[in-house]
Amino acid sequence: MSTLVVFGFDGLHTADEVLNKLRSLQKEYLVDLEDAVVVERDAAGKVHMKQAVNLTAVGAATGGSSGALWGALVGLLFLNPLAGMAVGALTGAGAGALAGSLTDYGINDDFVKRLGATIPSGSSALFVLFKSVNTDKVLPEIESFKPRVLQTSLSTEDEQKLKAELAKLVSA
Repeated sequence: MSTLVVFGFDGLHTADEVLNKLRSLQKEYLVDLEDAVVVERDAAGKVHMKQAVNLTAVGAATGGSSGALWGALVGLLFLNPLAGMAVGALTGAGAGALAGSLTDYGINDDFVKRLGATIPSGSSALFVLFKSVNTDKVLPEIESFKPRVLQTSLSTEDEQKLKAELAKLVSA
Protein backbone atom coordinates (compact mmCIF):
# COMPACT_ATOMS: atom_id res chain seq x y z
CA MET A 1 0.00 0.00 0.00
CA SER A 2 1.28 3.46 -0.89
CA THR A 3 1.86 6.22 1.63
CA LEU A 4 1.25 9.91 0.95
CA VAL A 5 3.45 12.47 2.70
CA VAL A 6 3.28 16.22 2.11
CA PHE A 7 6.39 18.19 3.08
CA GLY A 8 6.44 21.98 3.39
CA PHE A 9 9.56 24.10 2.78
CA ASP A 10 10.44 27.75 3.32
CA GLY A 11 12.22 28.25 -0.02
CA LEU A 12 10.41 28.65 -3.32
CA HIS A 13 12.45 26.00 -5.18
CA THR A 14 13.35 23.79 -2.22
CA ALA A 15 10.66 21.20 -3.02
CA ASP A 16 12.21 20.75 -6.49
CA GLU A 17 15.62 20.16 -4.92
CA VAL A 18 14.21 17.57 -2.51
CA LEU A 19 12.41 15.77 -5.34
CA ASN A 20 15.70 15.58 -7.25
CA LYS A 21 17.36 14.20 -4.11
CA LEU A 22 14.60 11.58 -3.73
CA ARG A 23 15.03 10.57 -7.38
CA SER A 24 18.75 10.01 -6.77
CA LEU A 25 17.89 7.95 -3.69
CA GLN A 26 15.48 5.95 -5.82
CA LYS A 27 18.40 4.93 -8.03
CA GLU A 28 20.04 3.57 -4.87
CA TYR A 29 16.84 1.60 -4.06
CA LEU A 30 16.31 3.47 -0.80
CA VAL A 31 12.91 4.82 -1.86
CA ASP A 32 10.29 3.76 -4.40
CA LEU A 33 8.29 6.76 -5.64
CA GLU A 34 4.90 6.15 -7.19
CA ASP A 35 4.05 9.81 -7.87
CA ALA A 36 5.18 13.27 -6.84
CA VAL A 37 3.93 16.82 -7.28
CA VAL A 38 5.83 20.03 -6.54
CA VAL A 39 3.72 23.04 -5.56
CA GLU A 40 5.24 26.51 -5.43
CA ARG A 41 3.50 29.67 -4.27
CA ASP A 42 5.25 32.76 -5.60
CA ALA A 43 5.49 36.14 -3.89
CA ALA A 44 2.28 37.28 -5.61
CA GLY A 45 0.42 34.31 -4.09
CA LYS A 46 -0.03 32.41 -7.37
CA VAL A 47 0.17 28.63 -7.00
CA HIS A 48 2.17 26.62 -9.57
CA MET A 49 1.91 22.81 -9.80
CA LYS A 50 4.55 20.60 -11.43
CA GLN A 51 3.59 16.97 -11.97
CA ALA A 52 6.51 14.53 -11.83
CA VAL A 53 4.87 12.35 -14.48
CA ASN A 54 3.64 14.14 -17.62
CA LEU A 55 0.71 11.89 -18.56
CA THR A 56 -0.04 13.85 -21.75
CA ALA A 57 3.42 13.08 -23.16
CA VAL A 58 3.28 9.46 -22.02
CA GLY A 59 -0.16 9.04 -23.60
CA ALA A 60 0.97 10.63 -26.87
CA ALA A 61 4.04 8.38 -27.12
CA THR A 62 2.10 5.22 -26.32
CA GLY A 63 -0.80 6.16 -28.58
CA GLY A 64 1.52 7.12 -31.42
CA SER A 65 3.41 3.85 -31.40
CA SER A 66 0.31 1.66 -31.12
CA GLY A 67 -1.47 3.80 -33.73
CA ALA A 68 1.45 3.37 -36.14
CA LEU A 69 1.33 -0.40 -35.71
CA TRP A 70 -2.42 -0.64 -36.26
CA GLY A 71 -2.25 1.88 -39.12
CA ALA A 72 0.41 -0.19 -40.87
CA LEU A 73 -1.68 -3.35 -40.50
CA VAL A 74 -4.78 -1.65 -41.88
CA GLY A 75 -2.64 -0.04 -44.60
CA LEU A 76 -1.53 -3.51 -45.69
CA LEU A 77 -5.16 -4.29 -46.51
CA PHE A 78 -5.24 -1.31 -48.89
CA LEU A 79 -1.71 -1.94 -50.21
CA ASN A 80 -0.31 1.24 -48.66
CA PRO A 81 1.21 0.42 -45.28
CA LEU A 82 3.34 3.60 -45.05
CA ALA A 83 0.35 5.92 -45.41
CA GLY A 84 -1.61 3.78 -42.96
CA MET A 85 1.29 3.90 -40.51
CA ALA A 86 1.54 7.71 -40.75
CA VAL A 87 -2.20 8.27 -40.35
CA GLY A 88 -2.37 5.72 -37.53
CA ALA A 89 0.56 7.31 -35.70
CA LEU A 90 -0.97 10.79 -35.88
CA THR A 91 -4.39 9.58 -34.83
CA GLY A 92 -2.98 7.43 -32.03
CA ALA A 93 -0.76 10.22 -30.72
CA GLY A 94 -3.67 12.63 -30.63
CA ALA A 95 -5.97 10.16 -28.90
CA GLY A 96 -3.23 9.14 -26.46
CA ALA A 97 -2.43 12.76 -25.57
CA LEU A 98 -6.11 13.48 -24.96
CA ALA A 99 -6.50 10.38 -22.81
CA GLY A 100 -3.33 11.24 -20.86
CA SER A 101 -4.46 14.79 -20.18
CA LEU A 102 -7.80 13.55 -18.83
CA THR A 103 -6.26 10.88 -16.60
CA ASP A 104 -5.55 11.63 -12.94
CA TYR A 105 -2.95 9.12 -11.81
CA GLY A 106 -1.57 8.90 -8.30
CA ILE A 107 -2.09 12.02 -6.20
CA ASN A 108 -5.48 13.69 -6.70
CA ASP A 109 -5.09 17.10 -8.39
CA ASP A 110 -7.98 18.67 -6.45
CA PHE A 111 -6.34 17.68 -3.16
CA VAL A 112 -3.03 19.18 -4.33
CA LYS A 113 -4.72 22.45 -5.33
CA ARG A 114 -6.64 22.74 -2.05
CA LEU A 115 -3.62 22.09 0.16
CA GLY A 116 -1.29 24.08 -2.11
CA ALA A 117 -3.47 27.17 -1.63
CA THR A 118 -2.75 27.05 2.10
CA ILE A 119 1.05 27.28 1.92
CA PRO A 120 2.60 30.72 2.55
CA SER A 121 3.78 32.95 -0.31
CA GLY A 122 7.41 32.40 -1.25
CA SER A 123 7.39 28.76 -0.15
CA SER A 124 6.89 25.33 -1.66
CA ALA A 125 5.50 21.91 -0.85
CA LEU A 126 6.31 18.42 -2.07
CA PHE A 127 3.54 15.83 -2.33
CA VAL A 128 5.10 12.35 -2.47
CA LEU A 129 3.36 9.02 -2.88
CA PHE A 130 5.79 6.36 -1.65
CA LYS A 131 5.46 2.66 -2.49
CA SER A 132 8.24 1.98 -0.02
CA VAL A 133 10.88 3.97 1.82
CA ASN A 134 13.85 3.27 4.06
CA THR A 135 13.26 6.10 6.52
CA ASP A 136 16.49 5.48 8.47
CA LYS A 137 18.55 6.36 5.39
CA VAL A 138 16.24 8.81 3.56
CA LEU A 139 15.38 11.23 6.39
CA PRO A 140 19.02 12.17 7.12
CA GLU A 141 19.47 12.91 3.40
CA ILE A 142 16.65 15.46 3.30
CA GLU A 143 16.97 16.95 6.80
CA SER A 144 19.22 19.78 5.57
CA PHE A 145 16.22 21.16 3.62
CA LYS A 146 14.30 21.54 6.93
CA PRO A 147 11.07 19.82 5.86
CA ARG A 148 7.84 20.17 7.81
CA VAL A 149 5.25 17.42 7.59
CA LEU A 150 2.03 19.09 6.45
CA GLN A 151 -0.10 15.98 5.95
CA THR A 152 0.23 12.22 5.64
CA SER A 153 -1.83 9.12 5.07
CA LEU A 154 0.10 7.45 7.88
CA SER A 155 -1.58 6.40 11.09
CA THR A 156 -1.54 9.05 13.83
CA GLU A 157 1.13 7.12 15.72
CA ASP A 158 3.40 6.75 12.67
CA GLU A 159 2.89 10.41 11.74
CA GLN A 160 4.00 11.46 15.24
CA LYS A 161 7.09 9.23 14.93
CA LEU A 162 7.95 10.85 11.57
CA LYS A 163 7.54 14.37 12.97
CA ALA A 164 9.63 13.47 16.03
CA GLU A 165 12.39 11.97 13.88
CA LEU A 166 12.51 15.08 11.67
CA ALA A 167 12.55 17.33 14.75
CA LYS A 168 15.51 15.38 16.16
CA LEU A 169 17.41 15.67 12.88
CA VAL A 170 16.77 19.39 12.49
CA SER A 171 17.71 20.23 16.09
CA ALA A 172 20.89 18.15 15.97
